[in-house]
Amino acid sequence: MSPITIQAALKNAGERLDALDARVLLCHAIGRDTAYVLAHPEALLRKSELETYEALVARRARGEPVAYLTGEREFYGRSFQVTPAVLIPRPETELLVDLALSHIPADSPSRVLDLGTGSGCIAIALASERSHCKILALDQSVEALAVARRNAVGAHVGNVAFLQSDWFGALGRELFDVIVANPPYVASADPHLAAGDVRFEPRHALDGGPDGMDSIRHIVTEAKSHLTPGGWLMFEHGYDQGERARLTLHAAGYEKIFTAHDLAGTDRVSAGRLTHEATVQ
Repeated sequence: MSPITIQAALKNAGERLDALDARVLLCHAIGRDTAYVLAHPEALLRKSELETYEALVARRARGEPVAYLTGEREFYGRSFQVTPAVLIPRPETELLVDLALSHIPADSPSRVLDLGTGSGCIAIALASERSHCKILALDQSVEALAVARRNAVGAHVGNVAFLQSDWFGALGRELFDVIVANPPYVASADPHLAAGDVRFEPRHALDGGPDGMDSIRHIVTEAKSHLTPGGWLMFEHGYDQGERARLTLHAAGYEKIFTAHDLAGTDRVSAGRLTHEATVQ
């Protein structure tokens, strides 16, 4: 195998991949950042580096997500480990973090529950921003919880705990001031489940039943038994589910219901507050 420069390697990969993907994978393969790659186009790759890079390019060309190939993805200004056991964090989910932070006091204790934590990105972002807050992150998947725990260690947060649970099943009668969730909300027959990066992600974390609302309806109903009076439930949902999410919250007796838009102007997160008069079951 003849020596090849960074520039030539990127050009070759660019015939099969998006230019950004090609550069990200090269940085990963040679253990250098983007600034180095851009500043040293004539640098020669070692044989082992080129072999690693070509293997990554081939896998990406077959459709594997870049985040799974590099093992990380940025979310809320932090780098998180990801594996095929968890969903890949997406920028639009940062809206859920922003909204939760606006309802969590910055200087007084509160309790937050993160349902279906996956990589732990939501819980860890909240824990990093609210040191007085105690966060419990749940997931039914042992493999996902292992990823989330590694991310918590890497982020040096000590105010988040993890528990294996199928939604609220293992909680007993614990109460929280804010409950957040990024549940499965894609309809089972949606063709997007079999396309692009999504086809490599865990199906159980995406498939929300026939209309995509199964998990949302369950969460809205059961969260009432785990919220303090006046506590907030907030969850991400699909672009076309805002109205249904609000109606579901209204039917369950929540108040101050709203839907927030992401940066693309799309319905993304809906929320409601448990009334102060509500009686915990």
